[in-house]
Amino acid sequence: MAEHHGSVASRPREQWSGQLGFILSAIGSAVGLGNIWRFPGVAYENGGGAFLIPYLIALVTAGIPILFLDYAIGHRFRGSSPTAFRRLGGKAGKWLESLGWFQVWICIVIAVYYAAVVAWAASYFTFSFDLRWGDDTAGFFQNEFLQVSDPGFSAQFVPAVLIPLVLVWVLVLVVLGSGIAKGVQRANVIFLPLLVVAFLILVVRALFLDGAMDGLNALFTPDWAALGNPSVWIAAYSQIFFSLSIAFGIMITYSSYRARRANVTAPALVVAFANSSFEIIAGIGVFATLGFFAFQQGVGIDELEGLTGVGLSFITFPAIVSEMPGGALFGALFFGSLVMAGFTSLLSVLQVVSSAFQDKFGLSARQASLRVGIVLAVVSVLLFSTTTGLITLDTVDQWANNIGIVVAAIASTILVIWVFRKGPELAAHLNAVSTFKVGRIWQLLVGVLAPIVLLYMLIQRIIVLVTEGYEGYPLWYLAVAGWGTVAVILVGAITMTALRWRHDPDDFTAWPSAEALKELKK
Repeated sequence: MAEHHGSVASRPREQWSGQLGFILSAIGSAVGLGNIWRFPGVAYENGGGAFLIPYLIALVTAGIPILFLDYAIGHRFRGSSPTAFRRLGGKAGKWLESLGWFQVWICIVIAVYYAAVVAWAASYFTFSFDLRWGDDTAGFFQNEFLQVSDPGFSAQFVPAVLIPLVLVWVLVLVVLGSGIAKGVQRANVIFLPLLVVAFLILVVRALFLDGAMDGLNALFTPDWAALGNPSVWIAAYSQIFFSLSIAFGIMITYSSYRARRANVTAPALVVAFANSSFEIIAGIGVFATLGFFAFQQGVGIDELEGLTGVGLSFITFPAIVSEMPGGALFGALFFGSLVMAGFTSLLSVLQVVSSAFQDKFGLSARQASLRVGIVLAVVSVLLFSTTTGLITLDTVDQWANNIGIVVAAIASTILVIWVFRKGPELAAHLNAVSTFKVGRIWQLLVGVLAPIVLLYMLIQRIIVLVTEGYEGYPLWYLAVAGWGTVAVILVGAITMTALRWRHDPDDFTAWPSAEALKELKK
């Protein structure tokens, strides 16, 4: 049953059909490309098995607490990111809406390039059946498939990317336009179990390859000395942070569609541990496969290149698939998994955008997905289906994630806990509706530990980007594609905040009321 609440929209707020639909959708958002192509390499480079210690500590001390914060804001203030932050700020803090729009613009930027990677994976899914990449997988990916040119902005389209990219956008907009329960939830209920089954088959197959155990030894043999290295701990916090879909509006938006009396903290724990379990399973699958590849080449794992990111997925993995018995099926499972993991994450990123436009301009889900989605689809196609698409994607991703999301997280933790002093109210709200209770330790983790770690991450990253540049790309290009991305997010946030609301977002009463929460605390 949907509910009426104030008049930010003339229609009732949509809801998930129940707890399971919400949990599957939240896991679908969290389990994305990063779980498959980022975690295994990061773990390998940062102490192997020993990395699991800082990783789990980061999960418990930063990942889950910020996840609780996002859930509490969305569930209490029942709106998209801008709506929720505006209501949290109250009469004196209406400007806090701009933090919500900052998160929305991060999602806009991520969506336009993330769709391109899903399109690549879809193409490679079809390439798997006849191993079309041949013997030179790097040459095929960069020269034949993407036709990569020098850094810049090309108007030369690549049909092999353009067509699947358009199809990805059509499919995403159809799902978004169908609403929360009939669209986003239904897609996750179908794709997430399929993804898990496909990936488990892939992992089991990988474990029986020659050299698989060498791969697992390389991944899990602990290097205890690494625990004394601060950069290993920062790597753990950043992996948890980027993997869980926290601090850029997704979980605020998703939790705003929960029923008022829904348990909030227990599902958050399920989502967090499901996400990390998938990462560890992905690590096993990827490194068992890399062990086979090293065995075939007669080299050690440490001599292999391309162990993370785009290189792992589109250059190293195709090369492995070509050498493997029954490789075509293995390739189809791998790239099919990438498509499903990417698609459910892309949906969640775009739902943040759609929800914000629905709230601000009184649009329906269908109107928002069409009006906003078509504009984003056009931008996505113009920027990422051309010969400069790969380099633009790499650069924009670097700045959107390592600068944009980290700034959003620092701002939200400091403003919510210290400036607006909402920690006790949000803790009381979580405790009023949930089985797993939080207290002062949660507020300290969110208000002190998280901002300190994140600020350190941000400063380190800015120093490296300013002094060393990125990937040897020209400075003018980094200024436009990199720092320009951050500027677009900032200007977009300020502009959207300045526009008038179709319905008054402040005509709203949080439930339980502040007085009721005080009574509950006694």
